[in-house]
Amino acid sequence: MSTPVAVQPVAEPATGKTGPRPAQRLTGFMPLIALVALVAALAVADPDFLTARSLTAVARTAAPLIVLAAGATLIVLCGGIDLSIAALASLTTVLLALWLPALGGLATPVVIAVAAAIGAVQGLAHVLLRIPSFIVTLGGMSILSAVALVVSGAGTVRVVDDTPVAWLELYLGGYVPMSAAMALLVVALIAAVLKATPLQSWISATGYSESAARLAGTPVDLVKIGAFCVSGACAGFAAVMLVSRQYSGGPTMADNLLLPAVAAIVVGGTAITGGHGSLWRSLAGALVVTLLRVGLPIVGVPSAYEQILYGVIIVVAVALTLDWSKVSIIK
Repeated sequence: MSTPVAVQPVAEPATGKTGPRPAQRLTGFMPLIALVALVAALAVADPDFLTARSLTAVARTAAPLIVLAAGATLIVLCGGIDLSIAALASLTTVLLALWLPALGGLATPVVIAVAAAIGAVQGLAHVLLRIPSFIVTLGGMSILSAVALVVSGAGTVRVVDDTPVAWLELYLGGYVPMSAAMALLVVALIAAVLKATPLQSWISATGYSESAARLAGTPVDLVKIGAFCVSGACAGFAAVMLVSRQYSGGPTMADNLLLPAVAAIVVGGTAITGGHGSLWRSLAGALVVTLLRVGLPIVGVPSAYEQILYGVIIVVAVALTLDWSKVSIIK
């Protein structure tokens, strides 16, 4: 009974009314507006862009990014961040390439389980040691990158027989890449589980106000650990997609997906302060980021400017989606 009394007087003067603010309503449509605008611009710049071949290539390119962003979105919704997803995916590509000859078809679920366990360990370190998720995953990124280098011998591990993962390179109906269909399935399954269980409200409550969520009986620590576990599993599955495409594993194979994944989350309208956003918005954000990667060469912009673009996108998107009512001091 004491929580509403403490929170309500503070929230009302700031907003003046209940319900979503105009800025939040605009943020909700921002990913779709950007997606439509990009498709139109690329269609004008290159009339062949809207062909089945080009759209299929975009879908295949976006698939690993969609899965990575979907898992990391849960952590951001909890008010944290996972900087280790790309390094974990790179390590998983190495493990999968090494274990495929011995385990065959079992290698895929095994490496996904290992990646999920690594994610859970990071979640435990964050919860039990009370270390910010930024520091835990930054250290995790360094550790996982080093382990990947050691395990792989600092080189590419080639896959001799890719039969157990080749199904991801098939096409549904001759047009839809299996990898893209599986990425959509992952997003749909996670979203369905959140909707059908108290997890969605628990995650939102944790992101909005962790102290209030604890007072309301939300298992905050378990929610955070679970989010890290799912993020790790998604990184593992993204790695499987990369191996099926590259026919090899490498200690840096997924490293270039970290900034795009973060950009996809914030472009999708998920507040970096937590509590506000959704998986479907991150899906739209991942498509926007992928179209930007594909579109830069089409309009004649050198790929060297790609990282600059991501940096600008992240700063602008965070400025638009940040919940200023939760940030009284900027450090």
